[in-house]
Amino acid sequence: MPQEIRLNAFDMNCVGHIQQGLWRHPRDQSSRHGELQYWMDYAKKLEAGLFDGLFLADVVGVYDVYGGNADASLRGAVQVPANDPLMIVPAMAAVTKHLGFGVTCNLTYEQPFLFARRMSTLDHLTGGRIGWNIVTGYLDSAARAIGIDHQLAHDDRYDLADEYMSLVYKLWEGSWADDAVLNDREKGVYASPSRVRAIHHRGAQYKVDAMHLCAPSPQRTPVLYQAGSSTRGRQFAATHAECVFVNGQKKEGIREIVGDIRARAAQYGRSASDVNVFMGATLVIGRTDAEARDKLEDYRRYVSSEAALAHAAASLGIDFSRYDIDEPVDTQKSQAIVSNVEAMTRTAGPQWTRRKLLEQMVLGSRQTPWVGSAQSIADLMMAWVEETGIGGFNLSRTVVPECFDDVVDLLIPVLQERGAYKTAYRDGTYREKLFGHARLPESHPAAQYRGGFGQDL
Repeated sequence: MPQEIRLNAFDMNCVGHIQQGLWRHPRDQSSRHGELQYWMDYAKKLEAGLFDGLFLADVVGVYDVYGGNADASLRGAVQVPANDPLMIVPAMAAVTKHLGFGVTCNLTYEQPFLFARRMSTLDHLTGGRIGWNIVTGYLDSAARAIGIDHQLAHDDRYDLADEYMSLVYKLWEGSWADDAVLNDREKGVYASPSRVRAIHHRGAQYKVDAMHLCAPSPQRTPVLYQAGSSTRGRQFAATHAECVFVNGQKKEGIREIVGDIRARAAQYGRSASDVNVFMGATLVIGRTDAEARDKLEDYRRYVSSEAALAHAAASLGIDFSRYDIDEPVDTQKSQAIVSNVEAMTRTAGPQWTRRKLLEQMVLGSRQTPWVGSAQSIADLMMAWVEETGIGGFNLSRTVVPECFDDVVDLLIPVLQERGAYKTAYRDGTYREKLFGHARLPESHPAAQYRGGFGQDL
């Protein structure tokens, strides 16, 4: 029996997300991202296709590495303007019942006490369908936006993140007992003081003396996503993440990352089933292979090379405008997304150039699209799942909404016929649908903060 494939739509509350320039396509509707109805219709479409979730990316700075300014990003709508992803979730939750929502929030610039309350609030409002994509950031422009000259070094950001996680775990898992809320109208007691405790955290970065302001939400801790594939990122994922997002490359590379993260997780007492891996993929689907190729050529007419380089420059931490087209690029000092630099080096060799980078950007990103009929794409997806150990895919949008119409109308029926995709949602929270339990398991490090009520933590 084939493994059930999980699917997330991968998007961002902006115009140009990953495939740079495709917002210009006459059928693309991403410029409506400021309209609530756009997102409500989007969510209903994904739920009709039994998608597991909508995975929302975010950045809190602008892409200003290319040319030393943000001009190219502004011209090409390269993730700017970008609206807050959390604000659109309640509206989408109101018109759906099962769809999960993975939202990206940068912990480096989020005060943990207030952030913990926002996520608990969303977990309540969605009925337990919220997830958090944990990121530490990679843009100096984001650091400057809050008064810091530049971002922390790559590994230092993860050290800060480990402390941040312990603090929000204490708030989510350790402040309120499950039976703290009595709602006793006769006795006039809403919550039992003996079942709520204050958190006293003293760490290198954070100090908190407070109880969590929210009563326990359906999941307590949101489903935890993380996208780091560098050596330090894998260590963090093995410790904390339930779902890991990796970028596609060769199968052996993905298989190695999946195996390494799960082996590291086992060292922390976690099981392989505690960690699910989603691979990023871009699909161009037709009723036939020829129709899909025609659609790809139509899309390619709208790709922006300048916008693609502006996006790549920021995520790789390299100003490509300083290099001639065939001049070897120096990658040694990047403090951006280290795993992106490593992946590019594996693909293009140790001395890669702007030309080699642009050759990969078929649709305005470094993610090479899969192009073919629904049957051909189903073959690819099933082979990747079987041969690499991933559990599913984050599907990046191209021309929206038609790219997801094609998945729902053409691809999913084929996967269902092959027994590789669900035919109905399971009941329960986001975590229950993904893992079979509503709360984090006892093997997760957050579990250490449960119990012992009546004592401060």
